[in-house]
Amino acid sequence: MRKSSAETKAVILAAARERFAADGYDKATIRAIAADARIDPAMVMRYFGTKEKLFAAAAEFDLELPELPPDQAGAGLVRHFLRKWEADEGLQVLLRTGVTNEAAAERMRTIFGGQVMPLVIDLTGDPERAPMRASLVASQLLGLALSRYILKFPPMVAATEEEIIAWLSPTVQRYLTGP
Repeated sequence: MRKSSAETKAVILAAARERFAADGYDKATIRAIAADARIDPAMVMRYFGTKEKLFAAAAEFDLELPELPPDQAGAGLVRHFLRKWEADEGLQVLLRTGVTNEAAAERMRTIFGGQVMPLVIDLTGDPERAPMRASLVASQLLGLALSRYILKFPPMVAATEEEIIAWLSPTVQRYLTGP
């Protein structure tokens, strides 16, 4: 039975996510992804064009940012991202890969810029300073993920969600509402 175009793309994307997670961006190959998907490598190229475009599609994430009251936004964002990093290994793969690969770094910038920036503007009403505020918030959230999930610093790994929120939320809150 032949698969529809949408089904074929979904199979390729699932295989790509697993392969990128297992091997990282640089070591993952179109041939390996195609083999995992049990299709011809030409089909991967037909649907996605390049490895970079396949990675971008595989690394598409909705951060599902919640609506937050301005006075609790710091704690809310830290809590949300802790849970997001815990629940979605794909984000960890994207972070790990983004440190050494420009395409992955650009993907991370696009995700954070496109999704965190509007939240910051909504919370602050300050579109002029929103890029710096969003970048500072991202520095904390990405630094948290890097130290807890990628580098696995023992104190960060051992810390409870509430401990991390207590430590980081005042800083994130200041980035959102400070000068």
